[in-house]
Amino acid sequence: MLFMEQIKLCVCGADIVFEPNQTAYNKLINEMAMDNKVAPANNYLMRIVTPETKEALIDVLKRPGAALQLVSKVNDIYAPELEIEVKN
Repeated sequence: MLFMEQIKLCVCGADIVFEPNQTAYNKLINEMAMDNKVAPANNYLMRIVTPETKEALIDVLKRPGAALQLVSKVNDIYAPELEIEVKN
């Protein structure tokens, strides 16, 4: 499901739709640091949420840890781990 146009999640009973893209994903990775994870996660989610479900996301983001959990779930779908094998 690589490069999926929309990722639809039901979070705490609310439907939230995300439209991740490479530009937003790369910006998230570039902004994250060991001492700065929550703000980049919030910004990323706000960049990729659909306008119709933005209010639902804002409500969910009020919960502790929500941003990092959502980013993890969205990116597990959007950018799954590659299968890499070393050949000699």
